[in-house]
Amino acid sequence: MRILLASSEAHPYSKTGGLADMAGAFSKALARKGCQVGLVTPLYAGVRERFRQLRRLDFPLDIPLGMQRVRAEIWTLDPMPGLTIYFIDEPGFYQRATLYQKDGQDYPDNAERFIFFSKVAAELALHLPWRPEILHAHDWQAAFSVLFLHHTRRLAGWATAPRTCLTIHNLAYQGVFPPSQYALTNLPWDYFSHDGVEFYGRLNCLKAGIAFADVITTVSPRYAREITTEEFGAGLHGLLLQRNRVLKGILNGVDYTEWDPGSDPFIRHNFALDSLAHKVRNKADLQAEFGLAQRPDVPLFGNIGRMVEQKGVDILHAALNEMAAYDLQFVLLGSGAPEAQRILQTVAARHPEKFAIRIGFDEGLSHRIEAGCDFFIMPSRFEPCGLNQMYSLRYGTIPIVRAVGGLSDSVVDLREDAALANGIKFYQYDSAALVKGVRKALALYENARLLSHFRKNGMLADFSWDRTAEEYLKLYEQSTGRRK
Repeated sequence: MRILLASSEAHPYSKTGGLADMAGAFSKALARKGCQVGLVTPLYAGVRERFRQLRRLDFPLDIPLGMQRVRAEIWTLDPMPGLTIYFIDEPGFYQRATLYQKDGQDYPDNAERFIFFSKVAAELALHLPWRPEILHAHDWQAAFSVLFLHHTRRLAGWATAPRTCLTIHNLAYQGVFPPSQYALTNLPWDYFSHDGVEFYGRLNCLKAGIAFADVITTVSPRYAREITTEEFGAGLHGLLLQRNRVLKGILNGVDYTEWDPGSDPFIRHNFALDSLAHKVRNKADLQAEFGLAQRPDVPLFGNIGRMVEQKGVDILHAALNEMAAYDLQFVLLGSGAPEAQRILQTVAARHPEKFAIRIGFDEGLSHRIEAGCDFFIMPSRFEPCGLNQMYSLRYGTIPIVRAVGGLSDSVVDLREDAALANGIKFYQYDSAALVKGVRKALALYENARLLSHFRKNGMLADFSWDRTAEEYLKLYEQSTGRRK
């Protein structure tokens, strides 16, 4: 099958979060399945310097964008057989220090930047010589490409234009702009309606994809159900209910070439299921790195991520005050709202023998936290998929998660299935429920047989991208009516 993916970020070329991980790993998994795969993404600052084998494609672009026309070039890279990366080279839009924001504020021209990106993705889908059968757009930044192809199919001679798939990675981010920005699309104003891209008088980029995609997916089955409810639907639950027939949740995968304790270059002591003694050594290394006492007898809890409300930073803060009464240790790596950082650092300063916090992002340290901790806390208010709980399982680190979205889909609690249990779930969004989960972890840590059972189940769980790619291929086939 011939598939063109459109993502505003893709690892290892650009990244702010899980979208980049998905785009990078998923495209490789599809290529391994024998598909012809293209991935279109902006040429951000620094990419050309890090990947000098880029070559210019003879595909000049001169795209209308409202009253102006914007010229750009396409540069390509072939990282593996069957996969080509198409970089959009438009320095005025993409040669910036960061992808979406400056000093915590969105770039004022983000509507122009990503409507243009969507136009280029649609143009490639229509005119690449290998004729993609599917355009798979990711999140609001690429969502308008779906509508551009929908509109093209309505024009004479374009009935065979590629089918479209939209993946919602996080419904909370929709790309909402003033209505005047709709003129940038150069589409008829018929689409600016309640059934189209209009959203309380404004332009909603993600809604363009939801309203017009042939297939809609989310990054976990439970999240697909959650977003059709008022609680999780972020104002779009009504439209998602209308389109429920083409809405499907497919759990994201993990790139086990990067997240494997047996070969991880970021940890000193590689280990596997039959050599878990090395995990204890990684724990001692991690305790030392964070300035904590090297105690093998005390359970070590960890957390990695953004210090924002979605990730449960408020209930984590309250829970830490109670956790200080227990014989445990806790390490955290992340960054976020300055006030959240300050509050958590204050708690850690009051209990330096138990809690340690690092502000920032450190790829190597994130691997060492997964390898060295006994438990990993994810108290999210909502979580479309989540990746750290899946990393934790592979590293024998037992996740403690709120049962939402992909956290619920990937973690099995003892009460659900004793034979397959690999983690601890709690349901209420409050610190008391989280602390109860921590107390269960403390009891589990004292039961060596049960602790080993949980770790074994986690390390044997399969969240590979090959599994995810197979599910998507079935969906593509249904949409196109064609076989691979």
